[in-house]
This record gives sequence, structure tokens and C-alpha cells, in this order.
Amino acid sequence: MSLAQRHQAFHDLHQQGCFVIPNPWDIGSAKMMAALGAKALATSSAAHAFTLGRSDLGGVTRDEALAHAQALIAATPLPVSGDFENGFGDSPEEVAETVRLSGEVGLSGISVEDTQMVPGNPAYAFDLAVERIKAGVAAARALKRPFIFCARADGVMNGAYDLTEGIRRLQAYEAAGADLLYLPVPPGKAELAQVLASVTKPVNALAAGPLKQLTVAELATMGVRRISTGSQIARLTHAAIRDATSAMLDRGSFAPLMATANGDDIDALLLKGSAQ
Repeated sequence: MSLAQRHQAFHDLHQQGCFVIPNPWDIGSAKMMAALGAKALATSSAAHAFTLGRSDLGGVTRDEALAHAQALIAATPLPVSGDFENGFGDSPEEVAETVRLSGEVGLSGISVEDTQMVPGNPAYAFDLAVERIKAGVAAARALKRPFIFCARADGVMNGAYDLTEGIRRLQAYEAAGADLLYLPVPPGKAELAQVLASVTKPVNALAAGPLKQLTVAELATMGVRRISTGSQIARLTHAAIRDATSAMLDRGSFAPLMATANGDDIDALLLKGSAQ
């Protein structure tokens, strides 16, 4: 599949139905996810930072994130979206530049948060937050090809503002032209329903927190268009590292290793998921 075909396919996925977009953290995980049936992939800022031995909060530079995304694009035949934190800058101009560079490396979309990459994750002032989305949308349209710009209202998850303010921001981001709207980790299903009822553009839901209790079918019935996993799968692998290593070193037990995947099965998935 050519890059142009990937971009169009990614755009089309957001027009109807509901799909899961898993978040790989390296080439191997990307290939496995592609082989297992993913229709698109997205980077994860936290999962990428973990592979570098860094914290999620501003742990990866824009150049590193772009290079990482480019490696994932080359690894499989699937479209890839970039999880690009606050757009790697506070100003609308910096957000626009990140979109332009994302287009250059071949990404089919990106998501941009409205909270700052400093301790506490304070939210950008409302007017500035909206201007940042407007700038990102304008840069996306300037690419002259399909590119899904996802506007994130992260303040509810980070404790920077409440659900009412989060919905106000999503509505403003929709008016600013965002293609996809995203309020990570609402308090529960009822609050997600409020988000869905408040906007008309497609909504992304994160399979984290209370929403992990729901199924794809349940989220689709509610009206969710896209379901991302963020760093959840990477955190699952890190939990396995923690638990298996602790069992060996603290208790002298290799029992957790009984659940490992067969090497031939992994090799087959890596081959199947490779770029054609």
C-alpha cells in the first residue's frame, strides 16, 4: 500500500463505524500488531519514552518522535498516526510546524494535547488552546492530502479542569476544524456519553481507566469512532518484566516464564506484519 493509499485509508476509517488503533512502541510490536489484524497504528509518547529509559513527561524530543514514527511507517503497510504530546511547543506556530514535519515523514495524522509538558500538566488558557488547534488544522489542510488532526482535551485526565470545561474545549476544537476529538479517561461511561452527545465530529476513546471495563462493541454502540490503547499494552509488557524478574530474583521461581510465546509464532507474526 502506497503512502497516498494509507492516508486515504486512514481518513476513511474515521468516517463511519468503529475501529481499534493499537499503539506499538518499536518495530517488532508494530509488525505483530499489523499481523494480528490492526487497520492502523499510532505511536505512544509514554511507550516510546519507556523504551528509551525516560519519563513520559516531555521525555522525547520532536526529532526523536518523528524519527520513531518514520521507523514505524517503514515497518508495516499500515497508516500511522503520531501521539505528539502538546505539539512540542507552546505557541500555535510550533504546533503548525510539528504538523508540517509530520506530513513530511509520512504520518497520516497526529494528536495534540492542550496541557503543558511540565510537572502538574497545567492547561493552556482557553483562547490559546483554541488558537493552537486552529494553527494545527490550518497546517494539516496545507498538506493538500488526507491528514487526521486529533484535538485532545487532557485536563480532565490530568486534573487541570473538570468535565464541563473539557466539553467546552472539545466543542471549541470542533469549531476550529479538528477532524477527531479526544478527552482521555473520563470518570466513567456516563461521562463518556456526555462527551459523545456534546459534539458531532468523530470521537476517540482511550482503553484505560474505567473504560477498560467496556468492550469494543459497547463503545461502538455508544458512538465512539476510534479506540486507542495509549501506553496500556506497553505497560502490560513492563508489568510482565517486573513480575517475572521479581519472581526469579526474590523468590527463585521461573513460573512466570511458562506463559512465554513460542519463538516460531513470533517469527511468523513479524514476517506477516512486515511492509510489503
